[in-house]
Order: sequence, then C-alpha cells, then structure tokens
Amino acid sequence: MGMKGKIALSAVAGIVVIGVVSANAGNNGKDGGSGSGDAASSASAGHTPGGKKSAGGAGAAKKKAAFDGDGDYRVGSDVKPGTYRTSGNTDGMCYWERAKDAKGEVDSLLANDNVTGTSYVTVKATDRLFKSSGCKDWETVDPKTKGTPASSMDGDGGMFKVGTDVAPGTYRSTGNGADANCYWERTRDAVHGVDSIVANDNATGAAVVTISPSDAYFKTTGCGDWKKTS
Repeated sequence: MGMKGKIALSAVAGIVVIGVVSANAGNNGKDGGSGSGDAASSASAGHTPGGKKSAGGAGAAKKKAAFDGDGDYRVGSDVKPGTYRTSGNTDGMCYWERAKDAKGEVDSLLANDNVTGTSYVTVKATDRLFKSSGCKDWETVDPKTKGTPASSMDGDGGMFKVGTDVAPGTYRSTGNGADANCYWERTRDAVHGVDSIVANDNATGAAVVTISPSDAYFKTTGCGDWKKTS
C-alpha cells in the first residue's frame, strides 16, 4: 500500500501522555534502542537541527547517505540495526515506519511518524522492515559523535539530539497562540514508543521546559522559537 500521506497511528500532535516517567529518569538505551516501547510513535515534526535558530553539531556536516528516503528495507540485510537521521524535509510528505513483518497490516506497525524537517529513528534488531516514503536520504548516526550544542531551537524544528544539537538546560518559547498547535516532547531514545517519552505537553502562550542531560532527544513542533534561559 502507498505510504505518502499516511498518518502515524498515535502521532497526533496535541495528545499529552498522562503519567509519564519522571523527568529524572535515566537514559537507558540512549541511541541503542533498548527501550521497551514499541507502540506507535508520538507526534513531532520540524526542520533540521542546526536550522533557522540553531547550529547543532550533527547538522553541521553532510554525511554519506546510508539508504534512500523512499523504499522498503529488510532489517539485517538491506539496513542494519542502529540509529538513523533524516533532515531537510520541508514538504510534509516524509513518512517512516518500523514494522514487525511485511504484511502491511495495522498490527504490523511497531512505530511510525510523519516528519517535516528532521527525525532520528532507532531501528532495532528485532524489527523486520523499515519503510520510508517521501523523505530525504537517511544517514547513520554515530553515537560517539560530539557537536557544539546550541542554546536556541527552531520551535518547529523537529527532533534535536541533546548534547549534540542542543544543550541541556531550561528553555522558554513564546507566542504560542491557541491555534498554534505547539507540542514538545522529551524522550529517552529514538525508538518512538510510548515508553520512550519522558515528558510532553501542548503549550498555549509562553512555554517553559527543562531538558535534562539524561534526555536523548527533544521534539518540538508548531511552537515559537526556544531560547535557553538557564
């Protein structure tokens, strides 16, 4: 079945997870995909880290593509388990999917998302298929790579790697009107399961969030730009 225009199953910006893990939770499985969450993904979309307002290290240099942004890839043969990144998706047509088989059924889905801008995804060894449609090429993320983390973020910037794209600390976003659909999310990995979420919220007006050094990524979509306050 065609993938363009698909909607991520639980990827609706504006849904706030209730009872998420404490913000002080450790980052077990950071970039390694050892988190237990394999439910369909939560919402986030945005522009490239290091874009309008930030210059994260991971976005500073163009890396060689690991695989094309359009295709169905068998995990283990076509694509190796690991963490990958796509960026520069500006038309809203990028869709990816982790699946446990190739049946193409709803029950086949482990996680998925619609992306505008940047996304990081960890493909696990237990996955069977990774699908990508309308995305820019995917590049391998080296967990040892260090960058110069920024102290500001594009509020519609998608997924930022903490400590590489963006520095930990407290950030403030303003100008989030009632119709802005501002959504942010702190995550412990790039598996995109419900258990990946440390905390999230829908913001109206001014928003303040503290990104912990133990967080793996920060997602933001539809928000005003974020600036570090402390």
